[in-house]
Amino acid sequence: MMAGVIAGTVESIGDYNACARISGAEPPPVHAINRGIFIEGIGCVVSGMFGTGTGTTSLSQNIGAIGISKVGSRRVIQASGLIMIVFALIGKVGAVFVSIPEPIIGGTFCVVFATVAAVGLSNLQQVDLNSSRNIFVIGFSIFFGLTISQWMEANSGIINTGSETLDQIFTILLKTGMFVSFFLGFVLDNTIPGTLVERGLAPTTPQSTDDQENDPENDGKSYKLPFVTDFIKRFKLLKLIPISPTYKPR
Repeated sequence: MMAGVIAGTVESIGDYNACARISGAEPPPVHAINRGIFIEGIGCVVSGMFGTGTGTTSLSQNIGAIGISKVGSRRVIQASGLIMIVFALIGKVGAVFVSIPEPIIGGTFCVVFATVAAVGLSNLQQVDLNSSRNIFVIGFSIFFGLTISQWMEANSGIINTGSETLDQIFTILLKTGMFVSFFLGFVLDNTIPGTLVERGLAPTTPQSTDDQENDPENDGKSYKLPFVTDFIKRFKLLKLIPISPTYKPR
């Protein structure tokens, strides 16, 4: 289970940034990412209480749907959630979705995942892609993320550490291509010498969208908690809580 949690957390962090980018919002701050992982944990607990046997995590396909539909409003997501709850109680509606031909679903997935992949690659625009160092780090991480996960799928019982728990942890992690790419990219980027500018870590002025431009009140507005943010700001002690909107890492 811990391996699944780690892999899901890594994927969710990438999904949060991709969702913000494709929606035209500013990159999520640390407290927003912490809050997202926290809520996913609560969702997993509730799912277990209802006996579903599945966890709750972000879904990359939904990010692709935002890119296709150009709709990123929270109100739409909330309304969709209510509709799903109602439809879950009506068996005939589920039968309609089950009857959708697989080629249609496959074609939709092709467009959705292509959009997600493009958004993920667009995060590298601040990196110096003329650098042989960066080309190696990016290419090596992506290639081995794809190949190792596929190889593990074909050789599930290849890992034998003598501990069944460790075998399961390593197997799940290595089957998750996103985790493999993240881990290799993280290690290589922090071990191979390179300047901050070359790595894309130099301080830059964030680009604003048309709706955010010249609007100083919009800084971090997308990630404020509704109704309670101003109340939370009154308590300095809450700055120490990682999921608080006032939290700032040291």
